Amino acid sequence: MRIASNQYHATMNSALQAANSGLSRVMQQMASGNRVMLPSDDTIATVRLARLSREEAALDQYRSNAGALKTRLQANEVTLDSMKNDLMMARDLLVWAADGANTPADVAAMATSLEALRDSLFFVANTRNAEGKYLFSGTATDVATVTDTGAAPPARYAQNAAVNGLTQDVAVGDGVTLAANISLGSLSFADFLNKLDTAASAFKTGSYTGTTARDQLVETDLMLDGISGQISVLGGRQNVLQTMADNQAAISLANKQAYIDLAQLDYGEASVRLNSHTLAVQATQKAYAKVSQLSLFNAF
Repeated sequence: MRIASNQYHATMNSALQAANSGLSRVMQQMASGNRVMLPSDDTIATVRLARLSREEAALDQYRSNAGALKTRLQANEVTLDSMKNDLMMARDLLVWAADGANTPADVAAMATSLEALRDSLFFVANTRNAEGKYLFSGTATDVATVTDTGAAPPARYAQNAAVNGLTQDVAVGDGVTLAANISLGSLSFADFLNKLDTAASAFKTGSYTGTTARDQLVETDLMLDGISGQISVLGGRQNVLQTMADNQAAISLANKQAYIDLAQLDYGEASVRLNSHTLAVQATQKAYAKVSQLSLFNAF
């Protein structure tokens, strides 16, 4: 059977290209360490790798959300803890004021301290973050939690009508959200400030009685319980965040291991293929060179 020269050269070029392509591919795999360079290399592995990449991207976003949320929760907790300290100092003064052995001058001096603590509690309740958003107004973050009307006791302070107990939920996992805020609306904080203001006014004017101090002491204990409860809520959320972080770290580690198992190149097997392709290229080149030297005259 005769083979035309053009057909022969085309066939040999095709063989060389195929051998060189295989050699180039295995060298790229060995250089990158990846077994799957193209979807056609392993379609099933490609689909699995894409799914793992999506899941890892989602975990990264959840971890980013959790990091920002943790910062907000810690800021809220520090602020509420400051409020709790003020309440504890007010409580100490009220316990002292309830002692019937105090003189009017003593009680009047306590009024100055109570007023300072009242003002501190008012300002802390209206704490804002770096973006100027109020921390304790629920979802109405653009309005102050408590306003000072300037009226005389017992109507000096009022809760803003827009303040609510709604939560600002943040996604920290697949189908898992946590509230980023705490609202003082449910604690009737403005009412408490009005009662404290009334007590301080009574202490200053000398119109107080032992009952005045004891009644305010009860109100202060109730507010302390409420603030402590809110701090516990924040602590619980941070515990959930830590648990989520530990679980997500374990899932991420498993995903990375699965990704390695699917995508990583087996260098032993790749070396065998490299040698095979190298030999194929060399053999094709030698055969091409040898046959190219032949002519019809070699047959005689």
